[in-house]
Amino acid sequence: MDMANKKIIAVVGATGAQGGGLVRAILSDSSSGFSARALTRNANSDKAKGLAKLGAEVVVANLDDVESLTRAFTGAYGVFCLTNFWEHFSPEKELAQAKNMAQAAKAAKVQHVIWSTLEDTRKWVPLSDDRMPTLMGKYKVPHFDAKGEADKAFLELGLPTTLLLTSFYWDNMIFFGMGPKKGHDGKLAITLPMGDKKLPGMAAEDIGKCALGLFKRDREYVGKTVGIAGEHLTGTQMAAALTKALGQEVRYNAVSPEAYRSFGFPGAEDLGNMFQFNRDFESAFCGARNPEVARSLNPSLQTFEAWLAQNKSRIPLE
Repeated sequence: MDMANKKIIAVVGATGAQGGGLVRAILSDSSSGFSARALTRNANSDKAKGLAKLGAEVVVANLDDVESLTRAFTGAYGVFCLTNFWEHFSPEKELAQAKNMAQAAKAAKVQHVIWSTLEDTRKWVPLSDDRMPTLMGKYKVPHFDAKGEADKAFLELGLPTTLLLTSFYWDNMIFFGMGPKKGHDGKLAITLPMGDKKLPGMAAEDIGKCALGLFKRDREYVGKTVGIAGEHLTGTQMAAALTKALGQEVRYNAVSPEAYRSFGFPGAEDLGNMFQFNRDFESAFCGARNPEVARSLNPSLQTFEAWLAQNKSRIPLE
């Protein structure tokens, strides 16, 4: 199929983990009937140039500028929308950016929007509930709540939307400092406030592949919420997989959410609350993220063990 006949998917955050995964998934699947339009703020970045080399159409757009988004979405069949809380730590900014993307998608008459979202945890833990502290005045888990609140920005405009609930990235062990660290005894351990409860996780690259699977199903998932994960694992199971992959013992250091919130790195309180939410509402959180659904969308879905086999050398062991 030549490029002229392919439907365009415009991908927000194309140089990041999720968006980059989708662009690469489109470009490596010549039978999908789609071409990739990679949106970025800086077309001259190494990552943007890399995507152009692979065959993506690279377009400059800014999530704070509706007009630039409308131009970038015009002519596209579908758009993949996301926000990056960790870039600015502002839920309000995420909400504003989601509204901008929704308005642009409406103006561009896009036929399928995928919004990469998460639960608004305040539906389970109201602000009056002191099981976990309220953060920034009006959130329990800021990087979840603003995305969940923004769902309505797409739905109220009547956009043909699929809400895609994502999971914990295993890649956080490489880039976010969540991998095994040496304790006072010199032994490696991963530290999570999850008790014996399971955490849905997945390879970041697989999120993009699942998103392509949703676009390939045409309108089957429009109007639906789809949750994806590679596996649901306890801290003990993750530590056992790491032990096997790294060839040295990795323990699971189960701490309280209070302890995790006090670690002091940027976002520690937010993540402490997130893990507590995952732990306390395990059945709802895991139940919303079915690995079988993810595998039906992305047959090459990786297990944690398979991901570790490919990526263990990239995990910094401190």
